[in-house]
Amino acid sequence: MSTKVFTPGGYRYIPAVFQYSGGVAAEPGYRLERVLFQRPLPLVDGFRRIAAILDAAGRPYTAFAACELRSPAPFTEAGFIAFNQVYVKTLSDWGLYDDATQSNPVARSNVCPEMNKPAEPAFHAFSYTLPDPSAQPSFVVAGSGEAPEGKGSYGAFVVRPGDTTADGMRAKAQAVLGEMERRMSLLGFSWRDTTAVHAYTVYDIYPFVADELVRRGTSEHGVSWHYCRPPVNILDYEMDCRAVHHERVVA
Repeated sequence: MSTKVFTPGGYRYIPAVFQYSGGVAAEPGYRLERVLFQRPLPLVDGFRRIAAILDAAGRPYTAFAACELRSPAPFTEAGFIAFNQVYVKTLSDWGLYDDATQSNPVARSNVCPEMNKPAEPAFHAFSYTLPDPSAQPSFVVAGSGEAPEGKGSYGAFVVRPGDTTADGMRAKAQAVLGEMERRMSLLGFSWRDTTAVHAYTVYDIYPFVADELVRRGTSEHGVSWHYCRPPVNILDYEMDCRAVHHERVVA
């Protein structure tokens, strides 16, 4: 697999599944900028606010490159598909999602807080491209749990399904770490390039933090553990990572 350039957005991406890409990286002459919402915004309101931010920056909606969602609870596989079909409708309207080929360049993470849950799926943050001839390279790798996307049912491919013992969680983390490394490599990066690394699980990661995460080089700037579940109810561990040098928070 190789990356594809999404020229209208000024970034390249890893083709994956219809609901999101495997990751994005700004093309030369552009940088990624991340905007964190102080409080999660419900999907419709979030898209409206993102549009306003892109308008104010003088950027087309096709500059929308990645997003981070928060959902009330993990979906069933059927529920996840139904949610994604609603989500990509706006991406199609914005010239990002190609209905004919089901091609989607936008990277995404979607996790479910165990506490302080949103009432409905909501935007936590998003990233977009801006022209910048002197920009440092920047990228966002999409979230991934312990089952590969694009193979039909997750259930047939989950690593150690239902096993949340220390050994089971280590095996799940190993699979996810490997996927993060594969995606970064496709984009031309490695752990040492990251500015943020996130782990999402409600289970104990301490037994393998040192010899799996730190040993690989994930923690030069620390690893953020979010007490969240992956978006599909048969998954237990998810990660994402990025190298974004311009970030801001909006109310």
